[in-house]
Amino acid sequence: MTYLNRLSAFFLTVLMAFSLGCASTPKQEGTGEYVDDTVLTTKVKAAVFNEPTLKSAEINVETFKGAVQLSGFVRSQADANKAVEVARGVKGVKSVKNDMRIK
Repeated sequence: MTYLNRLSAFFLTVLMAFSLGCASTPKQEGTGEYVDDTVLTTKVKAAVFNEPTLKSAEINVETFKGAVQLSGFVRSQADANKAVEVARGVKGVKSVKNDMRIK
């Protein structure tokens, strides 16, 4: 019985260490959040790319915990506003920060 208790305690310890190692903090994402943000970034990039009025190669997209940051260069303020509007329209986006610059 002692062997079984030790083995159970060992596996419980390993399981707890693994789950705590993947937990998120205010400045660092957990594993699941990282995957979610990667998918969200891809969706926003695709939406911006599919918008014919925008040059998507000059717009960078980064995501942290559902908050999208757009950076890069656009031709006009109207293009920047359109990119923000397109990003906000993507399901799962919590907020959009506009760091784009006008050429």
